[in-house]
Amino acid sequence: MFRRLALLAVAVLLTACAGSQVNHDFDASRDFAAYRSWSWKEPALQYRPDDPRIKSDLTEQRIRQSVTDQLDQRGLRPAAGGQKGDLSVQTYLIVEQRQQQVTTNYGGAWGNPWNGYWGGPMYNETRNVSYKVAIIQIDLLDGRDGKLVWRGSDEQILSRTTNPSDRSTAVRETVGRILANYPPK
Repeated sequence: MFRRLALLAVAVLLTACAGSQVNHDFDASRDFAAYRSWSWKEPALQYRPDDPRIKSDLTEQRIRQSVTDQLDQRGLRPAAGGQKGDLSVQTYLIVEQRQQQVTTNYGGAWGNPWNGYWGGPMYNETRNVSYKVAIIQIDLLDGRDGKLVWRGSDEQILSRTTNPSDRSTAVRETVGRILANYPPK
């Protein structure tokens, strides 16, 4: 019975996160067609919280490569030879602990008013389910004045997969969803 409740809770959580939308914001007064090159603003990836269990050179490498690929697809090229680009790029990996209540109903009556009702008492069971959410945020700042011109973020439930290929795919897909609306229209 506990296994069924756990599966139900996971299904509810996945459904809740599947409907989440990617968040975007941008400075409408900027001419995004003028931005042709980019460079990383160091540190290229910041972690929130700053926890050594979250920090990973492999995660940073995945995020950097995914951002590089997506910006390249949008016509932005890395600035040549260590020069400053038209845009400075900074990313964040934010991990939050969240909780959701899941209620399951048991028992109850069945039947109809002509033949009568049968059954036992109905009761509800409410459980708190804790889970971690990973949020990737990408900030694009003007290379000349340093002001934020575009921001995008997306979240998903933190996976416990041990397969590096699955982790790379998840990062690539998340970064792709975030940058799908760049440049803004």
